Amino acid sequence: MKTMPAVLVVEDESAIAELIAVNLRHNGFRPRWAMDSESALREIESAGPDLILLDWMLPGESGLTLAKRWRADPRTKDVPIIMLTARGDEADRVAGLDAGADDYIAKPFSTKELLARVRAVLRRRTPENTGEALTIAGLTLDPATHRVSFEDVALKLGPTEFKLLHYLMGHAERVHSRAQLLDNVWGDHVYIEERTVDVHVKRLREALSHAGSMVETVRGAGYRLTAKPAIPVSSASQTAARASA
Repeated sequence: MKTMPAVLVVEDESAIAELIAVNLRHNGFRPRWAMDSESALREIESAGPDLILLDWMLPGESGLTLAKRWRADPRTKDVPIIMLTARGDEADRVAGLDAGADDYIAKPFSTKELLARVRAVLRRRTPENTGEALTIAGLTLDPATHRVSFEDVALKLGPTEFKLLHYLMGHAERVHSRAQLLDNVWGDHVYIEERTVDVHVKRLREALSHAGSMVETVRGAGYRLTAKPAIPVSSASQTAARASA
């Protein structure tokens, strides 16, 4: 029998939490509820959820602080987080995504959209483990073992960044618009803003460390992964200076 995914709902308004829990339960999920940061931390300690629905404004620590804490903890760094909040400005959405949220839903929201986003984020949690290993300019990704390395040094990527890199490496040297990446990495019919792509590309570059420059921004077009990243002007000048010395 298939185990129902556990979803931790961190929400201080009991009416909203109950509405979410009822809809989750009727759609094949096991909801648990925490009304503040302290009870949320206890729930995480007792049994790790498969996904967290996290309100921004909470008694005690804010949802933003909790998201940053959980992303820094090895036990919870890969647990998907969807932030729920009445703060719908672009700056707030960006802050939530930068804090480690995988998605962001502004209140009020429809339960159908919420469920669609929950399912979409859970689909991204476990990348496809089929296909051969890909190697480009020292960067290697093995879908079967879910391992990434650069010049034989292991790298740690989150599930979404892994899937994004997998797609980019499988279509190297091609330019992909944000809309194309959303369709191919996140899946079509998913309610996610294009700004989310930028946040995950930033995370991917950080995770790739010295190989991060292989993921290039093509102004006005999108992103591509290349085996020959452009050399910054300052670096090119230094190289030329050394050559002439």
